[in-house]
This record gives sequence, C-alpha cells and structure tokens, in this order.
Amino acid sequence: MAAQGADLIDVGGESTRPGAPPVSEAEERERVIPVIRALAGRTPVPISIDTRRSSVAEAALEAGAVVVNDVSGFNHDPQMPFLLGRERPIAVAMHMRGSPADMQTRTGYKALVADCVAELWTGARRALDAGLPTDHLWLDPGIGFAKDAQQSLALLANLDAFVALGRPILVGVSRKAFLGRLTNVPVPAERAFSTAAAVTAAILLGARILRVHDVAAMRQVIQVAQAIRSARADVLEPREVRP
Repeated sequence: MAAQGADLIDVGGESTRPGAPPVSEAEERERVIPVIRALAGRTPVPISIDTRRSSVAEAALEAGAVVVNDVSGFNHDPQMPFLLGRERPIAVAMHMRGSPADMQTRTGYKALVADCVAELWTGARRALDAGLPTDHLWLDPGIGFAKDAQQSLALLANLDAFVALGRPILVGVSRKAFLGRLTNVPVPAERAFSTAAAVTAAILLGARILRVHDVAAMRQVIQVAQAIRSARADVLEPREVRP
C-alpha cells in the first residue's frame, strides 16, 4: 500500500462490519501490536491504530502508531479521551451509535444530518476537554455505521455540514454495502467503480482523507477529483459586463 501511494496505513484487530461480534482485549492486542511494531520499523508511512479501547491504543502508540482511529467517537471506553489528551496523537472520532453488533438497529434519527453532527461533536468534545489539541482532531461521519443505504447517501451529499465543524474530514466509502445495494453488486471486491464515484463526490464536497482498499486506483481518482476542486476554487470572480 505504501508503494502504491498510501499516505497512512490503518491497522485494526476487531471487525466493525454490521453484526460483527466483539473480540477480547487480549486477542485484539495480539493481532495488532506485532504488526504495528513491524510496520513502524519498515516504512516511513505513518501508522494508525483502529481501536475502541484505550489500552490497545496506548500499546499501539508505544509500538510506533501516531494516529488513533476510534469508530465509537471516543464513546466506548471512558478512558479514551484522557489517553488522547495525555498522549496527543492525531485522533479520529467517527460517528456511530451502539456497537458493530447492534448499530444497524439504531438508525432512527429525528434529523439525520443535524443529529449525526451533534452526536459526533459531543464525543469529540470529550477528548478536546481532556487536552487533545484541536488541530490534532479529525472527524469521520461514519458512512454505513448506524445508517441505512439512503442515510449513508444523505450524509455523503451533506458532507459540508461536517466540514463546517472546522476539522479535517475523513470519509470511508470503499466497497461499502450501500454501494452494493445501489448497483446490485453483492461482492465487495467488485465495487471499484462505485467506490470511485463515491470517493470523487467526497473530495468535491470537502473530504480531506479517504480510507480505501484499492490504493493505486483510488489515488488516481483522488488526484483528479482534487484537481477539479482546485480548478473551481481558482476561477476568477466574473467582471462586471455592461451592455
């Protein structure tokens, strides 16, 4: 992935797919810490630990990770905000309700976008109040996490509401189920084209970091989408035209 152009490698030891059961802390540590230690010594690409547990995050930082990516938005482990405030890594708060095992039963929102923004910022605020520098905070709207297919589309279409919070926005749409439902492609590995469309939309709507599987192909997609976005920003203001 580094050779294909990845700027960050995200390592996780617990599945967060809908319905996935949790793993023990010991199992999670056994899966990720040796990998992070080995990667940190072999590649200049920064390493991220994808975990909801502060103890695993702390061990991962000691092993060489520099980013903590918490899909629970710092809500699962009460100690996570304090670890982040003390260690001050880059920290990603993602919006999710419940846990991967039950999150798809928690898709009832009064106002989808406003509720997700408010809930995400509430969790993020805990880490900021504990001492995490504001410029170390990234935010992820959690596409597909406690959202059905239509809600995932709506969040992506309204990404500017998250951008307005003033922090870099990370978006993960790669191969996700909502793309499969839209395109009637049941095999995740065959969703490269729909992923490319969603990645392009995310960039044009303000995403700064994209979490993907097909690094080389999506890097090209991102480069083109960024060029289009920059070209729009570079357009001169129209001059007054008189008849």
